[in-house]
Amino acid sequence: MLYLDGRIVDPGQARIDPRDRGFLLGDGLFETMRAERGRVPFLDRHLDRLEAGAATLGIPLPQPRTTLAAACLEVLHADRLMDKDAALRITLSRGPGPRGLAPPPEPAPTLLIGAAAVADAAPAPARAVISRIRRNEHSPLSRIKSLNYLDAVLALREASERGADEALLCNTAGRLACASAANLFLIRDGALLTPGLDEGVLPGITRGLILELASEVGLIAEETAIAPSALERVEEAFLTNSLIGIRPLVAVNGHPVGRGGIGPLTKRLRERYREHLLRA
Repeated sequence: MLYLDGRIVDPGQARIDPRDRGFLLGDGLFETMRAERGRVPFLDRHLDRLEAGAATLGIPLPQPRTTLAAACLEVLHADRLMDKDAALRITLSRGPGPRGLAPPPEPAPTLLIGAAAVADAAPAPARAVISRIRRNEHSPLSRIKSLNYLDAVLALREASERGADEALLCNTAGRLACASAANLFLIRDGALLTPGLDEGVLPGITRGLILELASEVGLIAEETAIAPSALERVEEAFLTNSLIGIRPLVAVNGHPVGRGGIGPLTKRLRERYREHLLRA
C-alpha cells in the first residue's frame, strides 16, 4: 500500500499527474529510512533533512511533520510490516506544472510514502571500484537527496560491469567524495576520516551518528579532503547509510583495503551503532 497525498491507496489505483515535475524533470527529493518492528529510528533527523532539502528547492511541505510521522506508521501497518524490518521512502515532488523549466508560482506538491520489507542481516562486505563518474561538489544537489540520481545509477552500473558491487565517486577536484548511495569512512592511525560536506557529500543521517560515536571506540573523527591514494594506507574502511548501517569496504579496484577483511574498529563501531539504533 502507498500513502499518496493524504490517503492510503492500493498501488494499482495510485495516480500521479503526468505533468508532475518529479517525473518530467526530477524536480523533487526523497528520504529513505529503516523501520524496525514498527519503529523508525532517528525519524526526527530524517524529517529535518527532508525539510532542509525542500527549503533548498523551494518546495513547500504539504503536511506538517506530525502528519508525516503518523503516515509512515500508517503505511507500515497497511503493509503488515509492523513486526518486520522495512525500508520506508518519502518522495516529495513540486507537483504538476506547465511545460518548461520555470516552476509554477503556486506549486501543488505530490507526496508519496511507500515501504518494503528488507533483510535484517548485515550486508556483505563491499568490493568497490573508483568510478569514472564525478560528483559535482559545487552543485547544491550534492547535499540533498534529489530525485536526480542518475550519476549514482551510472556509477553503480559501471561497477557491476567491472566485477564490483559498489562504486566510489570522486569530486571534480579528483578527491574521494562518497559511494553510489553511501558515505565513506577510512580508519588510519587512530583517526576516523571522512570527506567533508564541501567535498560534494550528502549529510547522511548515519554519517552524523558515526561521527558522534567515534570517541566511544577511541577514534578521533575528522572531516577532511581525501585523495584516492589514501586508500593504499588505511587500516580499515566502511560505508554507511540508513538501510545498510555500517558496511565494511574490503577492496577497491581489485586491491585489498587494509587486511582485506572486517577490521576490529569497524566491528566495534557497528556494535555501538546498533546499540544506539535500539535505543532511538
